[in-house]
Amino acid sequence: MTDINWDNFRAELSGIEMITDKTQVKKLSQDYYHFSPILQHELKDKIGYIVVRPATEAEILQVAKVCVKYKIPLTVRGAGTGNYGQCIPLEGGVILDISKLNNIKWIKPGLACMEPGVKMAAFDKQAREIGWELRMVPSTYRTATIGGFIEGGSGGIGSITYGQLRDRGNLQAARVVTMEDEPKVIELRGDDVQKVNHAYGTNGIITELEIPLAPAYPWSEIIVTFNDFMTSARFGQALALSDGIIKKLVCVCASPIPSYFTAFKDIIPEEKHVALLIVSETSLEPFQELVKQYNGEICYQKSSQETGKGTTIIEYSWNHTTLHARSVDPSITYLQTLLPADRKLELLEHLYTHFGDEVMQHLEFLRLHGEMHPASLQLVRFTTEERLNEIIRYHEERGAVIFNPHTYILEDGGMKMINLEQLQFKQEVDPYGLLNPGKMRAWLEREKHL
Repeated sequence: MTDINWDNFRAELSGIEMITDKTQVKKLSQDYYHFSPILQHELKDKIGYIVVRPATEAEILQVAKVCVKYKIPLTVRGAGTGNYGQCIPLEGGVILDISKLNNIKWIKPGLACMEPGVKMAAFDKQAREIGWELRMVPSTYRTATIGGFIEGGSGGIGSITYGQLRDRGNLQAARVVTMEDEPKVIELRGDDVQKVNHAYGTNGIITELEIPLAPAYPWSEIIVTFNDFMTSARFGQALALSDGIIKKLVCVCASPIPSYFTAFKDIIPEEKHVALLIVSETSLEPFQELVKQYNGEICYQKSSQETGKGTTIIEYSWNHTTLHARSVDPSITYLQTLLPADRKLELLEHLYTHFGDEVMQHLEFLRLHGEMHPASLQLVRFTTEERLNEIIRYHEERGAVIFNPHTYILEDGGMKMINLEQLQFKQEVDPYGLLNPGKMRAWLEREKHL
């Protein structure tokens, strides 16, 4: 990167906001990869050279053209709320901050069109005025951008009803800028959107999205406590499988995880196991009957009028559970595990008993291929990398699927396979391999696959 004439680069992009202050560039080169002690070591020194903040698709085309001209790596960044180094610039170069592309183009019943820098909570505030909202959101909902979620996320609050982002129907269309000698805009619709869905920005720069929406119910936030973990897990599964009860979140945390939730320290009794829930107020009566059936105790309940103000349960679920635990004990890390769709929860019970407090169970129930699964974002008391790998192997040998959060390689984390469609699209639209280089194993090994 030392032979690049950065003065010429800046001159060719005059009129577009750029950031060169080293402190700011370093900040905008990072995400929450520090959740992983492995990634902390591998990514701590990876910093871009300059941040470019375009405000329009035309400006993105201009940035792409100049980066290709000088063969400068370009890494797209949303709000930087990812946990796996998705937006860390492994080879320096340009950080493309899309936060200025934040226009909501239109919202109509069931569907919306927006730019990638739109913040998800801000979008929902507007969409709810006509009775709709996003189908699923991450726990970083208040600050995350829709483009960052599509490129780096996979599911979240709402996945109990709508499944994963990559499920057909959860993303309708995308406009994408290419990184060719003469960059152009491509519109992807239908199944073609999977070429860029959850691709870490390695094969195109998203400039616009069409996203299907969900009906916005009057959501109530609830915490239910239990004396026994497996009872709390079985309650969570029973609620997840209760098709007549409208819900958005079923998160179950084994003790001592609730002790890390400082906002609820006077609400959740010590040594209790909890279910953090978002349920429609229209379903509260049958919900309460289910709580009684499993001998649960409701210790916290927020009405739909109060939900979204102040402390919100969303920010104690999914990856925020890990965030709160690490704020108390920074030695804690985590795993991401898909458990079988087993009504008896036998593997979960075995893992809970086998590992004890070394691997603390945190369940998020979600729909996958028409079946309800408990996914576990376990908190792990980290000792060594070798021990962490032993824990991973123990899970995998017994039929659990680990989506490894300790790697920045796209395929090694969640995909577990080479996606030829995404690779072929990258070959077409980014022939020099300048977009977020080093993250796509398929590209690094492309001679084997193309």
